Amino acid sequence: MPTRSRPAAVLAAVGATAALLLSACGSGTQSAPAESAATVPVVTTTNVYGAIAEAVGGDRVRVTSLMNDAAADPHSFEATPADAADVAEARVVVLNGGGYDDFATKLVETSGDRTVIDVVELSGLKAGGDEEFNEHVWYSLPTVAKLAERLAADLAAIDPAGADAYRANAARFTEQVAGLQQRLDAIKARAAGQRVAVTEPVPGYLVEAAGLVDATPAEFAEAIEEDTDPPVAVLQETLDLFSGTPVRVLIVNTQTTTPTTDQVERAAQTAGVPVVGVSETLPEGQTDYISWMGGQIDALGAALDR
Repeated sequence: MPTRSRPAAVLAAVGATAALLLSACGSGTQSAPAESAATVPVVTTTNVYGAIAEAVGGDRVRVTSLMNDAAADPHSFEATPADAADVAEARVVVLNGGGYDDFATKLVETSGDRTVIDVVELSGLKAGGDEEFNEHVWYSLPTVAKLAERLAADLAAIDPAGADAYRANAARFTEQVAGLQQRLDAIKARAAGQRVAVTEPVPGYLVEAAGLVDATPAEFAEAIEEDTDPPVAVLQETLDLFSGTPVRVLIVNTQTTTPTTDQVERAAQTAGVPVVGVSETLPEGQTDYISWMGGQIDALGAALDR
């Protein structure tokens, strides 16, 4: 699916930031100093990836996440000179890719030699050609497990003294991810084939893994993601999901609400359809991927059981 395009002002801001970075970095290539415990600097574009990096790196890494505001739409994020400086100092950069955080791609291109993990590329999920692609790959549990393993390998290459710790942490984390998958499998066992609606494609991989059917008109979800109004007929088709034989659950992206999504949510509530919130970054006060994702999975399961 298409990613919401960035306004020209954002691209200009990224360009200005990149220029500042170039002037700060001289020739652009950094020498690689020897790392010691708790000093490997890691930058991630969102705090979701930051939480995963911290789970794998433990106290041997220093993680900076550029997007942390649970009340903001990540698609509207604008990089600052401070963000450029963080990327310039990082030994490992984790970005989503797939058009989701193009600002980070631009910063990495001008920041010299460092390890860059593009999670969309790592996932192997992206289809070729013009087929629409759901770039919200942190909702794909197999992808998250791959990321943990890749982080362990890359951090071990930078900090060999911590290799055993990184691998042990990654193994522990991937075991917890397997536990999340078991919870999804349990939902699938009792609710496979049930119809749900979404305001945006954000939880698509989770919905699919739970064996649920996304009944939302594709044009509606794409319009909301691209910050435009869906055609009247498409909106009505979406509202009709809550009448007759309604969908079982409405899943809303809590970070992108509009009068249109509010209207859809009111229709669900009027019909007695449970509403489950999901987000693109960790909520305030939440620092652990497993508990965050597990809470969303459990909320979905409870809503389906109503």
